[in-house]
Amino acid sequence: MEWETVIGLEIHAQLSTKSKIFSGSSTAYGAEPNTQASLIDLGMPGVLPVLNKEAVHMAVKFGLAIDAHLAPRSVFARKNYFYPDLPKGYQISQYELPIVGIGHMDIELEDGSIKRIGVTRAHLEEDAGKSLHEDFQGQTGIDLNRAGTPLLEIVSEPDMRNAKEAVAYMKKLHALVRYLGVCDGNMQEGSFRCDANVSVRRPGAEFGTRAEIKNLNSFKFIERAINHEVERQIDIIESGGKVVQETRLYDPDRNETRSMRSKEDANDYRYFPDPDLLPVELTPEFIESVRATLPELPNAKKVRFMDAYKLSAYDADMLTQSRDVADYFEAVAQACGDAKLAANWVNGELAAALNRAGIELADVPVTADAFAGLLKRILDNTISGKIAKEVFDAMWNGEGDADTVIDKKGLKQITDTGAIEAMIDEIIAANPKQTEEYRAGKDKLFGFFVGAAMKASKGKANPDQVNAILKQKLAG
Repeated sequence: MEWETVIGLEIHAQLSTKSKIFSGSSTAYGAEPNTQASLIDLGMPGVLPVLNKEAVHMAVKFGLAIDAHLAPRSVFARKNYFYPDLPKGYQISQYELPIVGIGHMDIELEDGSIKRIGVTRAHLEEDAGKSLHEDFQGQTGIDLNRAGTPLLEIVSEPDMRNAKEAVAYMKKLHALVRYLGVCDGNMQEGSFRCDANVSVRRPGAEFGTRAEIKNLNSFKFIERAINHEVERQIDIIESGGKVVQETRLYDPDRNETRSMRSKEDANDYRYFPDPDLLPVELTPEFIESVRATLPELPNAKKVRFMDAYKLSAYDADMLTQSRDVADYFEAVAQACGDAKLAANWVNGELAAALNRAGIELADVPVTADAFAGLLKRILDNTISGKIAKEVFDAMWNGEGDADTVIDKKGLKQITDTGAIEAMIDEIIAANPKQTEEYRAGKDKLFGFFVGAAMKASKGKANPDQVNAILKQKLAG
């Protein structure tokens, strides 16, 4: 390799607390601008922040899940900088003593190998407000509803060497925080976003000068942004220039990064302990109480699905990327008694329907029990897999459970051997030329006869029986 890419990610996960990290203001999304910012969020004189215990609980839960060191004593600091949507002129964050220390995440690479990515730290902090540009001609609006929203900033080691590794790591973290219930992972609403630190170097050389790409909220965009930035830096160096340490923004329409501002170092922020907040001290009893709330984590669930349900690694991986999907699958598999069939349908028809409707599994109109009822009718040969797709669409549209739809639409599969034989006899008699050609060795014509039989039965004949009887009859 002529050049080696070095990537570290800073991921901001908005914690799923009902109130902000230092005030009782709501964190609900979508309220009218500046209706959820209290005097504490604005840093008005005489107000005092009070730490949200639930935010601490969630941070510790995350730390346990990545096998990280948990600091017995952590401290909040003031990070000083001016920005229009930062009303206090500083951000309350953690610096020298973060609540979560060194941990790790294992990612699976494209060749199936496992790579360990180090997590340097995860610290609690408050979010800033939001600057609005699109609705104001020549001006900027400020919405402070988000100011004070609790964030967990998860900082990786610079262990990733290409954009695909960065995406794999980000996806793994995204799944984890949703499994834990500490973040809803909604990237469109900004609940899960990423800053990517990217540099290039000659293999084995010291780290190059990095550029930080801010506020990436899409897996597709993070891959494209990193790849573009790598090319930009290599072009600069090979042209005799020097990469400048700076913060850049990614423009997806032009597929380019643009300079935003020079990148500050830690000493530029003039960190000092916040005088209004006491240190956070974690007792062993508190940590163990949090550990007791940990769910089965994705890797463990994947291994169990492969072992208990005899699923392939691919199927198990697809099913365990979301805790909701995993729970839904397991309920369906246990109710219908065929885990492989349940996996195929959850990963296939159900996933496609969710994607078409643009909804999450929590809003799915077909319950796990109803879904299992549909699969049972495939297993007992009441309907074929093809007819089941028609039944599923009707169930999705609120037309009732599988049995109701099958009866109402007359979709019951024909399994009467005598009826199928009589139908096939008629087809063979009506197509003597094709029959003669098939018997002369033109095997591809078998599909013609299958199609004719299914058409004659309006798709209701059992395909396995059709195939078996056709082979027997055509053999002469």
